Parts: sequence; C-alpha cells; structure tokens
Amino acid sequence: MEIKKKRSLILLGHAQSGKTSLAESMLYFCKATLRKGAVNSGTTLSDYSADEIERKSSINSSLLYCDYKDTRIQIVDAPGYADFFGEVIAGVRAVDGAIIVVDAVSGVEVGTEHAWQILEEIGLPCLIFINKTDKEGVDSSKVLQDIKTQLSKNAVTVETKDAPDLIEAVAESDDKLLEKYLEGTALTPEEIVEGLHLAVDNRKVFPVLSGSALTDKGVEGLLDAIVQYLPSPLERVKTEGSNPENPEEKKEVLPAEDAPLAAFVFKSIADPYVGQLTLIRIFAGIIGANTGFFNVNRSTKERIGPIYLLQGKEQRTIESASCGDIIAIAKLKDTHTSDSLADQKSPVIFDPVVFPEPAISASLKPKSRADEDRISGALHKLTAEDQTFKVSHDPQTKELIISGMGDLHLTIMVERLKKRFHVEVELGRPKVSYKETITKKAKVQGKFKRQSGGRGQYGDVWIEIEPLERNKGFEFIDKIFGGAIPRNFIPSVEKGVTQACREGAVAGYPIQDIRITLFDGSYHDVDSSDMAFQIAGSMALRKAIMEAGPVLLEPIMDVSVFIPEEYLGVISGDINSRRGRIMGMDIKGKTQVVRARVPLSEMFTYANDLRSHTGGRGSYTMRFLSYETVPHKIASGIIAKFQASKQTEEVAK
Repeated sequence: MEIKKKRSLILLGHAQSGKTSLAESMLYFCKATLRKGAVNSGTTLSDYSADEIERKSSINSSLLYCDYKDTRIQIVDAPGYADFFGEVIAGVRAVDGAIIVVDAVSGVEVGTEHAWQILEEIGLPCLIFINKTDKEGVDSSKVLQDIKTQLSKNAVTVETKDAPDLIEAVAESDDKLLEKYLEGTALTPEEIVEGLHLAVDNRKVFPVLSGSALTDKGVEGLLDAIVQYLPSPLERVKTEGSNPENPEEKKEVLPAEDAPLAAFVFKSIADPYVGQLTLIRIFAGIIGANTGFFNVNRSTKERIGPIYLLQGKEQRTIESASCGDIIAIAKLKDTHTSDSLADQKSPVIFDPVVFPEPAISASLKPKSRADEDRISGALHKLTAEDQTFKVSHDPQTKELIISGMGDLHLTIMVERLKKRFHVEVELGRPKVSYKETITKKAKVQGKFKRQSGGRGQYGDVWIEIEPLERNKGFEFIDKIFGGAIPRNFIPSVEKGVTQACREGAVAGYPIQDIRITLFDGSYHDVDSSDMAFQIAGSMALRKAIMEAGPVLLEPIMDVSVFIPEEYLGVISGDINSRRGRIMGMDIKGKTQVVRARVPLSEMFTYANDLRSHTGGRGSYTMRFLSYETVPHKIASGIIAKFQASKQTEEVAK
C-alpha cells in the first residue's frame, strides 16, 4: 500500500469515555469485523484479556486496523486510567496522530487533560470526538465550550463546513488562503479540506466531531476526518534519531520505502500462545518475513520469522511491512522495549520511551515454597511487559518490593501473578530502611572470656568510635602497637565489628557514618582464637554505640508534585503534615510544580491521598535523596518496638 494511503492513530481520553466502543464501531463500519462487540459483554476485539473482560475496562493498549476509502488505518486503543498511563506514553511513539474521546455527559475530565498534555509535549496532531451524544440531557454546545476552555481555543467543529470560526481557522493556516479570505472571496470546499489538513498537521486547529459509538452515529464522518485531516507517514512530525557512534549528532529519518530500515520497539506483550510479541513501528525502509535486522542498542543481529498485523489478540501474517506500518514479531531473542532497529550499514538510534516513575510500593511474600520457586520468572515476564511495574529486593529488610502507578495497578499485577502464573502471594506495607549512627565519641573495652573444662576462649579489645559526615559509611583503623593483639587476630576484630554494624545496636538497623579505631587489647597464648576476637569486637562496638549518643536515621525523598494552581494550598499543607519541607515552586505550562523533601515513612499512602485531594488531577515523582536524623519522639517508638520484639524472641527461645 502507498505510504500516503496509511494513517496511524491512538485513541485517548478519560476512562469510560468510550474509546474501545468507538474502535469497535469503526472496525464494524469498515467491515474489518463481521460482528460488533460490546464492552459490557466482553466481546470487543480490543479488550480481550481476562482482567479487562472482568473489569469492563481497558488495562493494556491493543492494536487494531481497518481499511476505509483505500486507506489503511492502524489504531492503538489505549487505557484511560492514570494507573496505566505508561501504555499511553509508549503508544504515542508508534503513531502519527490521535483522537481524543470526550464523554458528552461528563465533559472534559482528568484523563482527557492528561492525554491532551502529552500530545502537546510531543506535538502530535489530533481530532476530538464527543461521544455518547445519544444520552438524555446532553448539551453538545456546552461540551464544545469546555473543550475550548480546558484544552484549546483552536478546537473547532467541522460538521458544518461553512461555520465562521472554521473558515477563519482554515484561512489562518495558509498565507494564500488568508489573503483570499481577507479580500472577501469564499473558499472552495477543496481549499477548506486542504487548508484544514495543513492546519491539523501543524496543530493550529483541532477538528471536533460528535456522535455515538453505541449507535454508530458520526462514525463515518470521523473516518472521513481521519483520512482527510490526519497526516500520513510522509507528513508526520519530523522523525529524528542519533548517530550511535556520536549521540550528539542528530539524524533525520526520511519516510521512504527505499530508505535504510529504521524502526522502534514501543511495547512487548507476553502472549500465552506464541510467547513474547514485540511491537514495532517502522519509520523508514522495508522489513520482510523470515529475514532479520540489526539491533542498534545491543549491537546484535536478530533473525526473525513471521511478521504479524494485530487485530486485538488475533495475529494475521503478512509477507513484509514498510514505512508507516505498526507490526508484531514473535520470539525475538534479544530485542526489548525502546530498542532501535536498523540497517547495520546505516544505524540510527531513537530516544528511549521515558516512562513515569512508580508512585506506590508494597512488599510481596510468596505463600508457599512452590510459589517462591515460580515467582522470579513470573515477575520477570510482567516487568518486561509493563515498564512502569518495578521489582526490587531490599537487602536490609530482606523484603521483595513491587512498585507501580497506583493501587489498581498493583492489584492487577497481583491478579496476573495468580491467574496467569498460578503464584499465590500476600501483599504488605514495605518496611522503611532506617539506619543507626552516633553523635559523639566513646572509648570502650570489649572482653570475651569463657572457661568450660577444656580449652577456653579469650579476646580483649579497646576501641574508640567517632561520628563521620553523613553518608560517609564506615571506617576501621588499626592502631595496635607492640603486639598487644597479634596481627593474625586484627581481621577477626574487624569482622566482629563489621557484623555488629550490620545488625545494629539500638533498633536492629545497620550502623553507618562512624570511624572505629582499634588501639589496644590483650590476648592469651592458648585460649585466644579468631572467634573470641570476633565476639570481643562485636561486644565492644555495641557497648560503644550506647555510650556515643546513638540516633536513628531515616531516608528522605526528593519529591516533585505536579498540580493545578487551585490545589497549591491544600497540597502545601499536606506536605507539612507529613514532616515535609517545601524547597521551592516552579511553573510548567499550566501546572504548578511543588518541590519538597519528605521522609519515606510518610509517603506510603501519598499516591491515593494526592488523588483524593486533587480529584485525580495531581501526580508526583519521588527519588531517594539522603538520610537524616529521626525526631526523638518517633525514634523512641521505633526503638521500643524493636526491644519488645527482642524480648518476645528471647522468651520464645
């Protein structure tokens, strides 16, 4: 198919606005499916996974296609929930245009605003479709006004071709048309279509159409608008990559079939039947079935088998694909999301997809030994499929931690562990990785002496401890002179001291930012041993900590909160209530950015609380910054809890 006859688009909007139903209506109208499915009955081509059918809502983005007026239209149906926004971020990298779907009853909602924001950031042309106009009490003019106010004043209805604001917007897109318009000469229908196409491509105009996916009203007009106004691959925004040998050197990728191959992996799917499916957008060149390509990121050649066009979960084999196509390839050995594929003689590397950082975490514990054996492989597959789902292991607390975009996201992932991989797990609140340190110097003796019939045990050490600067870690200095402790026992003392630092002294947390100096001691010719000096070193360290003004340290997070201005007061107050310190505020477009430092222990419920405070309009990022002293009152509670647990353990023994 000619490149100019191709269109690719992503369906965006708030959850439940009817994106999947609209896709189904478009495919049915174009006879790409013989039976129109419905979300409520779980029969749509797009929402085909068990969890989507059960919840009657999109969780993953899916690929669809149809042919209309000799034009191939490829569709990415993206979820609307904020918890799955990573699917939107990946999906927009594969397409040349977008359709924002607005619920005629609810108007512009949070998900609509988020979708609009990402289109603005990457400069993607779009149409707007007001859905559900068949509902009672719908005021289309009010919805259009909401769109103009909250999204863009350049949103214009195109269902009446002689509307003054439409003609004016078209005229302003081209100097020749503007001159004709100002002279009072009417624009021809062809000039209106051509002018509007140019204006849409340049994001100067956003055509608004309306109808109902349920009754198919307005679907034909929408398909006409896709063909007439959205760009072909030849007209898309300029595609740039970098020279892998010199990342600073930019390379423009020309959209042509006879150009060297340039393609990008935007998503991976764990298919239960064919294994991993890799989803690829081709920007230039041709790729044939049973050939291969060069993976620029990994500097490897990859052989491929069949090439597929996806129609939901159905895989339809094609012989080759070219510039503008979105395809799937199965069972690639070493190709992953964000990889760039090219001709080895003309490599180009695209920027990776920048996914949002996880906003919420939970500890994960397998219920049985069998679950423990299976969980690693299952989690690996889930993280490969969803780049916003992270798995880590906390070496201090020994917990397995999963992180995601929200409660719903983590719930879905746990359900997939159970249903797809048959792994039973328990979710819990993750523990905070506290640390212990000291505030002053101390000198102490640690002496271990035991006699029990045969050979005894003897080790005697004197150490001095002093605080170091924050985040300097741990230093051990040997200042033994004159053979007070034989040289072969010095490593044993250090081993005992190090072990005690790992286990903690006041609350069971690792000790850091201290210097330990071994300066004296004594030994016994027969009874001294490696173990005796290890124990003596450990005893000395614990005793010294208690005399050196011990304190607890807690992880402090660098937090950036993104909110509309009207929520500034409530969010600032909430941060203060979490023992946070506001460090500054910035403006990013229409969004206020509050930068703060907040203890990690106060952030575990923040994702849900922020959503509640802002009606879902707020988001945030967070990263570890440093360790700081825990306030005395809070530290006392943590220490008391630890001491109580130790007493319980001793009683149990």
